[in-house]
Amino acid sequence: MLEKLRSLFKSKGTLPPKHHKRIEKLEEIIETSIDNPFIYIRALRHRSTLSDENFSSTDSYERLEFLGDAVLDLIITEIIFDLFPEKNEGFLTKLRAKLVKGDTLAVFARKLELNELLLLAEEVRGQGIENSKSVLSDVFEALVGALYLDAGYKETSYFVRKVIDRYVDLNKVITTLDNYKSLLLEFAQAKQMKIPTYRVISETGPGHDKTFEIEVLVDQKPMASGVGKSKKEAEQKAAQKALADLKS
Repeated sequence: MLEKLRSLFKSKGTLPPKHHKRIEKLEEIIETSIDNPFIYIRALRHRSTLSDENFSSTDSYERLEFLGDAVLDLIITEIIFDLFPEKNEGFLTKLRAKLVKGDTLAVFARKLELNELLLLAEEVRGQGIENSKSVLSDVFEALVGALYLDAGYKETSYFVRKVIDRYVDLNKVITTLDNYKSLLLEFAQAKQMKIPTYRVISETGPGHDKTFEIEVLVDQKPMASGVGKSKKEAEQKAAQKALADLKS
């Protein structure tokens, strides 16, 4: 199966000199030699370039992104499955979602300086495409797909594990998995809403045994309230309800 996939990306001829430095840089990034440079050039080619040299509609990074997405998902699953043998499916699913989401992959791409290697048409340069989160996350997945085709699963897994080790604080990620205030903030920012705020509606009970009711406002509108024995607990419950309502 892998050989059939590789055959689809084989190119005849010699790599143009203008791409030599890109390939050298990619070899430094993936820490292995490149056998088929044409695959990696395709992984860096934005759709804006397709009309420049009469490329076909499938000559951008998008097909490799599709493949890389699946390969990356499996590798990340293996990593967290091995690292957290006592955790249940729900925990593993949420952690994987955190690690493969677009924002995280875009950070990886920036850290690896893939934005500097991206192939863009001249007329779109300077428009911010090379810094777009969606583009950068797609290019990272395309690189994973290219590496899988060129060097195989073992090398690809090594590369992804190296990236995770270098750029992800797993302990920090884990602490936010059930932090509904953080999750609500991320959701609001992604939807370009105003930052959620919290206000105390009521305090009841004696000083040593108070109960708090707190309301959360999202985009300056009241969304939900939560009750708890501390303000933090009440805020988390309010944020959890608000997030559920917003997603539904």
